Amino acid sequence: MKGSKLLSGSFVLALSAVVMAGCASQAPPTATSPAANTTATASNQKELKNVRVQLSFLMQSLDAPLVVAINKGYFAEEGLNVTYERGFGNSDTISKLGTGNFDLAFSDMYNALEFNEKNPGSKVIAVAVTQSKAPFSVITLKEKGISDPKGLAGKTLGAPAGDGPRKLFPLFAKEVGLDPASVQWTTMEPKLRETFLLQGRVDAVSGFSTSILPSLLKGGKKMEDISIFYYTDNGLDFYGNAILTRAEFAEKNPDVVKGFVRAYMRGMQDVLKDPSAGLDAVLAADQSKLMDRNAEKVRLQVALERMYVTPEVEKLGLGAIDPKRLEATIKQTVEGFQLKTNPTIADIYTDKFLPPTEQRQIPPSGERKPLS
Repeated sequence: MKGSKLLSGSFVLALSAVVMAGCASQAPPTATSPAANTTATASNQKELKNVRVQLSFLMQSLDAPLVVAINKGYFAEEGLNVTYERGFGNSDTISKLGTGNFDLAFSDMYNALEFNEKNPGSKVIAVAVTQSKAPFSVITLKEKGISDPKGLAGKTLGAPAGDGPRKLFPLFAKEVGLDPASVQWTTMEPKLRETFLLQGRVDAVSGFSTSILPSLLKGGKKMEDISIFYYTDNGLDFYGNAILTRAEFAEKNPDVVKGFVRAYMRGMQDVLKDPSAGLDAVLAADQSKLMDRNAEKVRLQVALERMYVTPEVEKLGLGAIDPKRLEATIKQTVEGFQLKTNPTIADIYTDKFLPPTEQRQIPPSGERKPLS
């Protein structure tokens, strides 16, 4: 089995306490920044179509492409006035999108499959993938002596009840040759997940590495103290978040969806070229002023190394999917989430809103600055 790919030791950080709790007090932000406002005159601003977007969680460095696209006026150039609000987890974001509270959202296709089965009249679809690989993982401390996933046998794992990686754990266990019944689970609130691991109340936790790592580092651990077992390295090659919308909204507003995706892709390309500037843009957009740069730097570095630039993205361009890969992960979702239907790719993803391939290529490596 493949073990974890750890980030550079340069990310040994002492993170602010706001990593876990501070963002919870973050006021719902408006995405129309002063920089974006300056791209249009007052009269032109009235002509922009309002588009409501929900994030998957609190605003964080992973939202840099959106913030950069707003700041540089890319959405305004498409005739869109984009505003966003924080989310409360992928499932909640999809539910609010499906019920019409928002026009577009950032969440994952797999929870959307579950939503669509329960709400066939409010179908949600993905129009572009923003994270080529999901950060689903089991994370432990090396002091626990768990050197590979099979070492989880007889151990206690912790996660919130609705945690996606927890629901998929039996499939992960099967892939690595582990009896899922050999593991005990402890359930806690999401904000207490890392605390339970740090206090030794569980041996490992499941969740998103982009959330867990900053919190563990804030708790005094170093990257060399942590072991990460990524699902994508062990037979569950899931995509991460995507741009989602209601099928009905996309059908009635195709130009809005196309314009949003096109502007977002430009923002992503800018972040890949200069991730530090993208990180700074997110921090400047944080109305609470409680975000910690070091925490967000860790989060963004994980995304840069594992989620944004992959061989598949280099081949297909930003936003696209490999049909065979998506089909395989849909089947795994049906099993893991115990769905009653057997959805197809067309039930959850369409590429008809993507810009031409040449407009969504990742910048050449020589043009991509390191995150600092």
